[in-house]
Amino acid sequence: MIEIKTASEIAVMREAGRIIAEIHREIAKMMRPGLTTMEINEFAETYMRERNAIPAQIGYHGYPYATCASVNDVVCHGMPGKYVLKEGDIVTIDMVATLDGMNADSAWSYAVGEISPQAKRLMEVTHDSLFKGIEKAVVGNRIGDVSNAIQVFAEGEGFSVVRDFIGHGIGRSMHEGPEVPHYGPAGRGPRIREGMVFTIEPMINTGKYHCKVDEDGWTARTVDGGLSCQYEHTLAITADGPQLLTVL
Repeated sequence: MIEIKTASEIAVMREAGRIIAEIHREIAKMMRPGLTTMEINEFAETYMRERNAIPAQIGYHGYPYATCASVNDVVCHGMPGKYVLKEGDIVTIDMVATLDGMNADSAWSYAVGEISPQAKRLMEVTHDSLFKGIEKAVVGNRIGDVSNAIQVFAEGEGFSVVRDFIGHGIGRSMHEGPEVPHYGPAGRGPRIREGMVFTIEPMINTGKYHCKVDEDGWTARTVDGGLSCQYEHTLAITADGPQLLTVL
């Protein structure tokens, strides 16, 4: 079921999204070799709570942390811990904040020091893939138009698009309809309507798109050890085009 959000609900989601955007801004400033993924997680959780937001991922199906921290070959759902970031790593920090009962969700990827040309290009293409999808998120289009724009662009640049994890509607629940794949044919899927709110969050790999999940039941990795990268925004559909809710 796809729930159409009211203007007041979207306004609250925008405030939750602003908090997440502020956290990402601060993480960008602190990112360096020697930082642990748990230090990033603790910063994000403290920042949310100090602003009366709830770290929505804590307790979600038993997940214990405020963020996901996915390094190098980890596609998504990497658990923060004692891992010490080193020069050349890329890391995606994903988080969901709840404010007054409404959720916002955003992931951003970061370079740790100097990274390889391949990693840099992966980050650029993944970021641009997100915005190729956002461009198609307009009233009257279908979700498949978003999906196809991402796949065509990313594969055209020589990368692969993860199939196992997709974007989603969001509101009072972290995951709602519609499902938003990042691959597939245009012209299919639900019609995009004013008042819909969903995430677009392409995960792009340097090698094969296939994933495997670690024994912890959460950490998803590329099957071939290739690098993976992700960028994500929550957006609201308006008559004037998509509005990003997870920006400053």
